[in-house]
Amino acid sequence: MALLTLPSLCWTLLFLFVVVLAAEAQNTITAESGQDVVLPCRVSPGKTIRAVKWSRADLGDNYVLLYRDDQLDPENQHPSFKKRVDLQDRQMNNGDVSLVLKNVTTADDGSYNCNIFNGGTTSWESINTVSLTVSGQTAGSVGLIVGLSVSAVLLVAAGVGFLIYRKHKQPQSQDSY
Repeated sequence: MALLTLPSLCWTLLFLFVVVLAAEAQNTITAESGQDVVLPCRVSPGKTIRAVKWSRADLGDNYVLLYRDDQLDPENQHPSFKKRVDLQDRQMNNGDVSLVLKNVTTADDGSYNCNIFNGGTTSWESINTVSLTVSGQTAGSVGLIVGLSVSAVLLVAAGVGFLIYRKHKQPQSQDSY
């Protein structure tokens, strides 16, 4: 009975690992230095959006982008983002408030928070957080690394399962008569 449970447990843990990895990859954008990137953020179409603010915790009171009254507000915008950011769709059709960040550098690494000022509740509402990683790696090499990592985990799990199976299958020593 324990022999059947262990492989099931291994496969369950492997499945959870892959699901968590896939979920994390959805909220992580990887780019090469110099590229333009879009950090996705979508609001349900029924919400009344009065303003959009993209921020990073490490910037203090400064923000990445603030859009209100149908225009960008540069007053407290962090200097490193001036003239490099915009909304993907300033009309916010279908609730799209995604951020376009141009000419990324490694200094742009970090977690970006997408917030809207909801006209219905007259308060700021956090929509999502997107992590940006800027490096010299291409998307193809990142996929190769992830694929090799998953393959290595599968190989180790198969090896451990085989060793446990062999240990339980060894004939028991019999006492002499």
